[in-house]
Amino acid sequence: MPVVSAVMTTEIMPGCEPYSATGSRNGVLVLHGFTGNPASMRSLAEAIANEGYSVELPRLPGHGTSVADMMTTTWADWSGEAARVFEELSARCDQVAVVGLSMGGGLTAFLAESHPEIAGIVLINPLVKAPPAELREGLDQLLAAGVETIDSIGSDIKKEGAVEASYDATPLACAASLFEGVALVEENLASITSPVLVLSSREDHVVTSDNGDAVVERAAGPVERVWLENSYHVATMDNDADLVEAQTVAFLQRVLAS
Repeated sequence: MPVVSAVMTTEIMPGCEPYSATGSRNGVLVLHGFTGNPASMRSLAEAIANEGYSVELPRLPGHGTSVADMMTTTWADWSGEAARVFEELSARCDQVAVVGLSMGGGLTAFLAESHPEIAGIVLINPLVKAPPAELREGLDQLLAAGVETIDSIGSDIKKEGAVEASYDATPLACAASLFEGVALVEENLASITSPVLVLSSREDHVVTSDNGDAVVERAAGPVERVWLENSYHVATMDNDADLVEAQTVAFLQRVLAS
C-alpha cells in the first residue's frame, strides 16, 4: 500500500518518507531543503542515529509529494512544522541539536534565534539570506505575468550517478515566501548563541557561499567552518558525504556531551 500523508492529498514519493529513531535523551532534529525531501538527509540522519542519539527527520509540508501540493504551502508552514517537531523532541530529550541543509539550514538558524537552549547547530550550505532586490523583483514580475514555476533547482550534485529525488520544477510563489522568511532569519543572526558548525561547498550552484559568511560574521556563539572541496549544493549526497557525516557527528559529540 502507498504511504499517504495525513495532511497532504498526494502520495509520498518512494524513499521520501520522514525518518525517526529512538535513542538516548540527547536528540537531533534534521531538516531538508526547499523542493527536496528527507531522502537527501536520510544517510546523515541514520549516521547520527547510529551514534545513539534520538533523531527526527520530518518531511516538511508540501515536500516529497508533488509540486501542486507544495504550491499550497509557505514559509509559515515549513517553519511551523520545524518548530513543532523541535518542541516534541525537546519534550522527551534533555538536550537537542539541529542539523539542516539549504532551506533546512535557514530553518535551523530560525530555531536557534529563538531557542538559546539548543545545544548546537550544523548548517550545510545554508540559505540564510534573501537574494538581491533585483532578483526578487524579477520573481515578482514573473508571478504577476502568471508564471507559476521555473526549472528545478534540485540535484546539484557533483558525484557521477547521484540524483536527488527533488521536484522537477520550482514553484515561484513558494520561492517568494522562502525569501521573505530567510530575510527575517538574516536580520536576527546575531541572536544565535549556540555553537555552530558551518559546512560550505566551494562550488555551489544553488546557494552562494556568502550565506555561510553571514553566519560566521554575525552569529554570537562560537562558529567553526569546514570547506567541502569536492561537492556541489547537496553535499549530503555528494563526494564529501562521508566528511559531512564525520564532521557532524564529531560536532554533536562535543555539544551533546553529558
